[in-house]
Amino acid sequence: MNWITPEGFAFQIPVARAPLRCLAWLVDAVVIGAALQTISTIIRPFEHWLPGLASAVGAGAALLLLLLYAAALEWFWGGQTVGKRLFGLRVMDMYGRPLTAAQVLTRNLLRVVDALPLLYLVGGLSCLATRHAQRLGDRVAGTVVACRDNAPVPNLGAWMAGKYNSFRDYPLLALRLRESATPREAGLVLEALARREQLSPGVRERAYAEIVAYFHERVPFPAAATDALSAEQYLRNLADLIFVTQRA
Repeated sequence: MNWITPEGFAFQIPVARAPLRCLAWLVDAVVIGAALQTISTIIRPFEHWLPGLASAVGAGAALLLLLLYAAALEWFWGGQTVGKRLFGLRVMDMYGRPLTAAQVLTRNLLRVVDALPLLYLVGGLSCLATRHAQRLGDRVAGTVVACRDNAPVPNLGAWMAGKYNSFRDYPLLALRLRESATPREAGLVLEALARREQLSPGVRERAYAEIVAYFHERVPFPAAATDALSAEQYLRNLADLIFVTQRA
């Protein structure tokens, strides 16, 4: 599918089809089964003295686990569960916005409907019938499940081999940049560079310029270090500073 960021930049995001999602679900089912077995083992000693309370606690814990396992992991783990992470899948907002708690909760509560009448038949048919392989919960929540498209990991050493990085002439600013860049921001630089060939020249130029503006506002390097740089070379210099801490 075409994934449009809030800034208007388009990326091709492959959606996960029903068979791959089914495999991820099977892994999650094993994880849930193991957790239910653990709960049962913990409660079993109390069944002799407090059978009613033990049964109620066990049933309540099992219900919460079934309802919240996927929702909790998808919210705290960037749209992934154990099964999704294993197969390179991720829940995303279909318009490129950040996932909200309401979306995550909605798509997972509607698993009750998608699972009808047996083995996710409703959800499976919905995936087969919709353009972006969405089960009912995804359609209501406005989400899709994307699969890893194996964008090449940038070879920073090859990029910068024998090349002059003007930012390294300002070690204090370079250190400040490395210390202030969050993992998500650093990942954005790599992702933008890795997807270079997937972006049209106009989109690439605008996207790179916006990322450059963001980092330049965060840690401004002197004009002498930046005036001769294209936006792409600016990003390469940033990646070199963030990920390559020393020069041989």
